[in-house]
Amino acid sequence: AGSTNNSTGAGSSTYGNSTISLRGLEAARTLVLVNGRRLATFANGSSSVNVNVIPLSAIDRVEILKDGASSIYGSDAMAGVVNFILAKSFNGIEVGLTGGTPTTSGGGKNTRFTLTAGIGGEEGSAFKGVVSLSHEKEDALFAKDRKYAATGNNKPFYTAGATGQGNIEGGVIPGKFPNDRITSPAFGASPGSGYGNPLAASGQCASINMFDAGLTNKRAPYCQFDSAGFVGLVPDRTLTNFTGNFSYQLSTAAEVFVDAMYSRSKVGQTFQASPLRRSFATTNTRLAAEGIDPSLIVYPSNPNYPTAYLQRYAPGLLTAGPNGGPAPIAVTARVFDFGGRASVDTAEQTRVVAGVKGTIANQDYEVALMTNRSILDGQLTGGYFSIADYNKIINDPTSNWNPWITGGAQTGALATKLKSAEYVGPSLAGESKNQGFDAKMSGELFAMAGGAAQYAVGFQQRSDKLVRTPAPKPETGDISGAGGATFAIDKSRDVAGLFAEVNVPFTKTLEGNVSARTDRYNDFGTANTYKVSTRWQPVKEVLVRASYNTGFRAPALTELYAPQVLGSTEQFNDNGPGGTGQTSLQVNGVTGGNPALKPETSKAKSIGVVLSPMQNFSVGLDWFQISIKDIIQTPGAQEVVSRFRAKDPAFAGLVTLNGNDIDTVRTITSNLGTADVQGVDLFASYRHKFESSRLDIGLNGTLMQSFDQTSPSGTISKKVGTIVEEDGTPVLGADAGGVILKWKHALSATWSMGDWATTFTQNFTDSYRAGNDLNDDKVFIPAQSLFDLNVAYRGIKNVNLMLGVKNMFDKQPGVFVPVSNQFQAGYDITQYDPRGRFVYVTGSYKF
Repeated sequence: AGSTNNSTGAGSSTYGNSTISLRGLEAARTLVLVNGRRLATFANGSSSVNVNVIPLSAIDRVEILKDGASSIYGSDAMAGVVNFILAKSFNGIEVGLTGGTPTTSGGGKNTRFTLTAGIGGEEGSAFKGVVSLSHEKEDALFAKDRKYAATGNNKPFYTAGATGQGNIEGGVIPGKFPNDRITSPAFGASPGSGYGNPLAASGQCASINMFDAGLTNKRAPYCQFDSAGFVGLVPDRTLTNFTGNFSYQLSTAAEVFVDAMYSRSKVGQTFQASPLRRSFATTNTRLAAEGIDPSLIVYPSNPNYPTAYLQRYAPGLLTAGPNGGPAPIAVTARVFDFGGRASVDTAEQTRVVAGVKGTIANQDYEVALMTNRSILDGQLTGGYFSIADYNKIINDPTSNWNPWITGGAQTGALATKLKSAEYVGPSLAGESKNQGFDAKMSGELFAMAGGAAQYAVGFQQRSDKLVRTPAPKPETGDISGAGGATFAIDKSRDVAGLFAEVNVPFTKTLEGNVSARTDRYNDFGTANTYKVSTRWQPVKEVLVRASYNTGFRAPALTELYAPQVLGSTEQFNDNGPGGTGQTSLQVNGVTGGNPALKPETSKAKSIGVVLSPMQNFSVGLDWFQISIKDIIQTPGAQEVVSRFRAKDPAFAGLVTLNGNDIDTVRTITSNLGTADVQGVDLFASYRHKFESSRLDIGLNGTLMQSFDQTSPSGTISKKVGTIVEEDGTPVLGADAGGVILKWKHALSATWSMGDWATTFTQNFTDSYRAGNDLNDDKVFIPAQSLFDLNVAYRGIKNVNLMLGVKNMFDKQPGVFVPVSNQFQAGYDITQYDPRGRFVYVTGSYKF
């Protein structure tokens, strides 16, 4: 009932990361393993694993542990465990090729080549080895190629609110950094509440790639930018993966093994040109050090100075300057001079596990060493520039900068001079390491009525290290559109764990299981967790099971130590009760980690029944409940502002006001109360054999009964089926993974006959409430069924062929109004694949 968050979308700084979330509890609480062991977390500072590094062609099966934290795997698996088991036995060589494309024009095409080779799979072979190689290429898809996402203007649902070109913020006094604003008449907040735009007054916003946004609160017409069509929906991506699994039987009691994995992904994104205005520059440490004006200034001596416009809409500025004359004015910019922003992020992951397993004194044992490394190289390849260099050139009184020039980009000598401010180069280098040792032993204890009692004991030790090194210029916040100032991180952690498990078959029909784990963190002390479960099968047709466990998750290194820095918030609205009524605001924002974080703790329980009333048919229900205390999240600016205006005491210190205007918003990682999740998993399978064919039907669905999150002050958000409260303000944790659906299922039917097999699948998602529209009316996303179909053929020796289509009826998304930071317009990025109908063909040959 959670989601898979693919590396889609611009502006979100995912660096190509793709994650898995179970139960809607976010990726940090879902433990992802390969062959039962951890991977290093992604090197961008994420607290989760990038599942893109696991090659599809190498996967033998995927095991999902749904009943919460695991004593054997780790107490931080609060939502569950996803364990990718790679193939360990294969004879021969198999090559495969897959190609797919959306049926709607634009990007999103995908091709993949795979090669799998293995020896020693036959019975009695001492050596076994399987290697798998895959290379995948996915083309970028842009919002301009999808009608529902091509514009941010869709009244009455939403309007675009990005910084526009040429809007007048107010009068300035050059050379007075940072207090260069003329306060009388008041310096307007921007965009939308200042002194408007001369081109808007004459209906010419389109001449500078803007649109007419109406009137500011000073009753002046202004322009804004519709950035939606420039945003990426799917990035340009190249992915190469390699895995190798090798083993050698030394004797009947000992086998050595080595697992190796290497992955390299290259993700390129291109999106809208950078915005620039005074508030975006005041946190730039280079401007502060050199005393460069943060405003973009048009002087009265400039022939483009809009005297006639100011005479009508802001006459006070014509007498607010030196000696009572016209004031230099600060103007906003959408900097088209360098084109759209482009970045390429290259991530590599390596993993080696080496060990020995076998039997000693009739007990099974396994000992292994492992090393994991994730590295990231971020590069800005176009459209970025130094704010300090740009401002110095623009603010030269002789520059004659014209923010109202047709097309928005400067020409002539000024354009040539501005090229010196362009920045192409590194943005961020990151490294995440995970190294460790584990040993375990298992066997039989004593005889019971139902069989032998069994045990398992083990020891695990690992060291985690995270290093993030921003490039010098991006580190200062001097590169426009690159996310503000960032600082280096170099932190590590050591963890040692002991676990034990006992399984007791009391009778032939009843067994119990008890396990316990103790973990010693060098920075958080000792955590003790446990799990108890039982399984009762009184008759062949009935199975009843239950479990109870506790969990513990220490804050991730990035959650603790990411430096708190001052930059700019994402866009938010302040039009709720007690607010100013302003929309599409961006103000100073403090983001970062929090060394004062407390660890999360959890309790989970489940009870289920599986019934098999007839041959080839079974149906099951599993009820689950998970409670998490001191949940760690990073709230979005909209959530903080809405909660602050609602006078939630937990958010009282996170907003700084200037009068009643919002000046600064703090969105630092915090312990944000508790989360209580309750639901039911439903699954069923049926198989019927005909005379010459067979029908297989399968259903997997989840009903979320409740997902209640309570803030430290006691405010409760009931999050099932909505991303907003009744009054339209965001629910707690609105930025954390998307909506919690009431019901979601996959229903599939496969008909097999001879060499042919056809599978038809329905993927159903329930309706839910999105953000309110511009009239403050409720908006609902309707329930949706997407259908997939594929046909497989195996009538040629050693050849497998398949033709398929996803979203075969090309179902379009419902109009979505977000309440958290989402750069894409028109659809919910957590619930819909913007490729739409996607046709693919795949073939493989084994020799």
